[in-house]
Amino acid sequence: MLKRGILSKCLMSKCLMSKCAWKKYEPISINKSLRDNTPDVYAIMREAMIKLERQYTLGSRVELTAKEQAANDVIMNEKNMEFKKGVLDPAKFVSGRRVYQVLKRIKDSRLFGILQKMPKGGILHAHDTALCSSEYLVKLTYRKDLWICTTDEGCRAIAFRFAKQKPTLKAMEKCNWEPMEEYRSRRGDENVRNYLLRRFSMYPVSTYQSNNAAWVDFMSIFILLDGLLLYAPVWRDYYYNALEELHADGVQYLELRSLLPNLYCIDGEQLEVNDTMAIYKTETERFMSKNPNFIGAKIIYAPLRSVEPKVCEEYVQKCIALKTEFPTFLAGFDLVGQEELGRPLIDFVESLLKLPEDINFYFHAGETNWYGTSIDQNLIDAVLLGTKRIGHGYALVKHPLAMNLVKQMDIAVEVCPVSNQVLQLGQDYRNHPAAMLIANDVPIVISSDDPSFWWAAPLTHDFYFAFLGIAPFNADLKFLKQLAMNSIRYSGLSNHEKSIAFEKWQKVWEIWIDDVAKVKPS
Repeated sequence: MLKRGILSKCLMSKCLMSKCAWKKYEPISINKSLRDNTPDVYAIMREAMIKLERQYTLGSRVELTAKEQAANDVIMNEKNMEFKKGVLDPAKFVSGRRVYQVLKRIKDSRLFGILQKMPKGGILHAHDTALCSSEYLVKLTYRKDLWICTTDEGCRAIAFRFAKQKPTLKAMEKCNWEPMEEYRSRRGDENVRNYLLRRFSMYPVSTYQSNNAAWVDFMSIFILLDGLLLYAPVWRDYYYNALEELHADGVQYLELRSLLPNLYCIDGEQLEVNDTMAIYKTETERFMSKNPNFIGAKIIYAPLRSVEPKVCEEYVQKCIALKTEFPTFLAGFDLVGQEELGRPLIDFVESLLKLPEDINFYFHAGETNWYGTSIDQNLIDAVLLGTKRIGHGYALVKHPLAMNLVKQMDIAVEVCPVSNQVLQLGQDYRNHPAAMLIANDVPIVISSDDPSFWWAAPLTHDFYFAFLGIAPFNADLKFLKQLAMNSIRYSGLSNHEKSIAFEKWQKVWEIWIDDVAKVKPS
């Protein structure tokens, strides 16, 4: 529910300021008095200002135990070594490079190894068909009854489909269907494997002419994967494997944005949306039964935003029905797709206001470099609609009033560092706008968006860049611990569920701390 008291207070404050704006204010000159300070006084003032500034930084209020401090010494030693490399030769500072240029170097670093084992809490921003590794996707193409549709004499894959006989489904482009076994035999197993590894990701393109060009490539992967992943038995296995990969990467909880597509059977029959939800729920419970320290998962219904407003009305009705059938498993609602080419939230407000209060909003907003347009104004609508979190929020720092409201209303920003770079919003992580959020203690969580498409770990690469590139040099274990705790605090879990979640996280956190504290310095 929108916190009207905070909103009214803030807006009234701004209003009073505007009424007084006609008065002429003379700048106060303090240059002379400051110049009169002795070096000792200057040193005291400087130290006080630095300390005050650090008190506003995310994680500054976290208290470390003696064991955590010992682990922190190890972590900061590794971080300092990475910084020294960058100071001596900026070209060697990985957080100033494109992710594809430094993937191997990062994975081989001791800091990455430490962060990978760190219990990071949950991923609160991820999409349904962009979770599993490219290697797993290739493995799925060996399944029985899979057909591939290709063009350019078999050099370009257009679609997949599971079927007993040649599919009659019309693909996005004119192409030729053939059994996957025959295609692999004709092209060569290793050639097909290498081709698909590249085709299922945006690797190795370091940069595109524009973010629109990046999005075209990005969306083409989703389209290609539909026929492969929407086969009901594969969908079940894919999701379960995603949970395994997340868990191995130090993730204990997932809030998944899903289109909730209609899955299909081998005979072509389409299942209902609630069948898709049931598979998610069943597989989550199965995984939790085998992994008792896993907290769980919830689904955010997230259909496409590039539709007519009347279609959003259908989304709303579908979401209400799903909430009735899956009251604790459905976390909320979002609209997804490229903001710059999709419709802004303002176009859907009439329908969105019809959603009941027990269905939370988790809106994508501000995933853009544009300023003062209907695109970045999605941030305004997200706040006014009472969103619980903001997906990306890349443009939020350009809207100081909105940023202040986000902080006061305790709305977390889902920061996805690698995604922002790959989709051409920025290159050097040191310039990422989330640094301003961190400096002002605006609540954030670190998420990965679509890690499969850029050969990244489920969450560790994003933590690595946030810790080494976006956060200040002195950000330490306090910062990392705050991020992990935020992922539970700002999740869609109930208060009771959060209490259990913190207990599960704390147990593995203490084990990790003990292990890190024993690591010998490099």
